[in-house]
Amino acid sequence: MSDLTVKGRVLALDLGEKRIGVAVSDATRTIAKSLTILTRKSRREDYERIAQFVAEQQANLLVVGLPVPLNGVEGEKAAWVRDYTAELQQHISIPIAFWDEAMTTVQAYDSMRQRGKRAKQAKTRIDAVAAAFILQSYLDAQEDGDR
Repeated sequence: MSDLTVKGRVLALDLGEKRIGVAVSDATRTIAKSLTILTRKSRREDYERIAQFVAEQQANLLVVGLPVPLNGVEGEKAAWVRDYTAELQQHISIPIAFWDEAMTTVQAYDSMRQRGKRAKQAKTRIDAVAAAFILQSYLDAQEDGDR
């Protein structure tokens, strides 16, 4: 069994230029929930705060949303995410998996609007909710692969 299929909490990140959405799974890797939003300061501080979340949540896997356009060709944003994540890996001791983040922000806005959240309220939570959508998609795909 690989590190990617064992049970235990999974932390997920939706990386942005200004904010990082953070989500976490339950220990059985069934349900994802939004956790928080980190306002980016410097990479060093980001890495320290993410490492702290990994420890606090006792996560044994980190999933990072990767922006992949419909044509499948990774662009500048994906390259930035891969570079950021390569540096982050030096600060944490758990494996990192990338997962397609396509449409997760749209899904997050739709979900929040359906729950009656105003645009201003949605904007303050959108990155964490998007991270939860990324994570839930990852968890569902792993579950489907186990069958």
